[in-house]
Amino acid sequence: MGANAILKSRMDELGLTQDELADRMNTALAEITGRNGDVSARTVRNLLNGTSRRPIGRTCAALERVFDCPVQDLGFSAPRAMQHPQEDPVRRRTFITSATGTAAAAVPFVAQRRSVGVSDVTRAAAGMNALVESDDRQGGHTQLEKAALKGRNGVMELQQRNAGERVRRALYALAAEYTTIAAWSCIDARNLDQAQKYLNQSTTYAGLSQDGPTEMRVWVNHSMLAYQRRNWPEALAAAQAAHACTAARTDPFFDSLGRVRVALAYASLGDARSALRSLGSAQDTLAKASRRERPRWTAFYGQAELDHLGAIVHYHSDRFVHAEAMAHRALAKIPPAFCRNRALATAQLALAQLHQGDAEQATTTATDVFTIMGDTRLPGRMRTLIGDFHRDLFVMAPSTTYARDWADRMRAEWSRA
Repeated sequence: MGANAILKSRMDELGLTQDELADRMNTALAEITGRNGDVSARTVRNLLNGTSRRPIGRTCAALERVFDCPVQDLGFSAPRAMQHPQEDPVRRRTFITSATGTAAAAVPFVAQRRSVGVSDVTRAAAGMNALVESDDRQGGHTQLEKAALKGRNGVMELQQRNAGERVRRALYALAAEYTTIAAWSCIDARNLDQAQKYLNQSTTYAGLSQDGPTEMRVWVNHSMLAYQRRNWPEALAAAQAAHACTAARTDPFFDSLGRVRVALAYASLGDARSALRSLGSAQDTLAKASRRERPRWTAFYGQAELDHLGAIVHYHSDRFVHAEAMAHRALAKIPPAFCRNRALATAQLALAQLHQGDAEQATTTATDVFTIMGDTRLPGRMRTLIGDFHRDLFVMAPSTTYARDWADRMRAEWSRA
């Protein structure tokens, strides 16, 4: 006698505990016979520890229904009544009748779709990670939005299949992640109304997932959206909600991310003291964060991104020298693959230089944004930032040669498809 490693592996694949498997088996028996089953956690324990190597017919019928395979494939010896081809529907129905009683005759056996397990979650997550990498390179765009929605729809189709509680929560987390990518793509492209619709959906999925990092990501994006709408009180409230999430309370990395979003909102509200205090706290907590595996979407955040966001905080606090210094620090650390982030930090550097009165140098810096983005069309959020630079440049130095040259370059870039 020995433990049934095959059954244990299949349970792990579906994310099922002993109690959950017992519940699933009882549900299966109710579907087959019309009567509630009496499978208990003790029954499952005996199946796992090898006490039951040849389960009775009712138990076999329930196992086959739950795992959608013959009991032989689960490491058991089948009763004599089962030892015939499973694909024969007449024989299959005959066995179920003999195993569970005549009530089964009134309930035809309906083959279920394959159960969903951890490997399905892993494959779905790989698709999401590919979209995050696309966003890192070129920012939000229509194709990214469509691909994210396609991924979300695929995950929700998996939700309709048989799955354990752990797997089901993971699928809801992925649905939230995919929908948030679609929302973020719209934020980056300045399609803000559509972004709001997606984020409302993401909030529901994140709540169902009960996953701290996923919930925090959704609230961070709510804050970003409100920031783009220039609704500073809502940006602050959403940032505070992000900082209150379980992930921020248990991991200094997420705590820092929440604090810097709070700092950005305070700076936009004109509360420089609170903004700088939150920024300092974000720096302190990030220094305490350990290196460990976190969701792929968090790869953008680290010291480089904190310096970039710090430059924005100082800029909105009218501390332009500090803003320039932090933008330089950010650009020294942002990886080359993060083209969109490098371009945004460069635009922020140009604004800081411009507001110190160095308009010519600022214009040269701003032109680098186009070089960094290469053949990629500028996302709407970046175009807005460049538009702010353009407006301020022509207020401060409207008649200069470099300003006219800048205007010609900008028109050429804006006309690109």
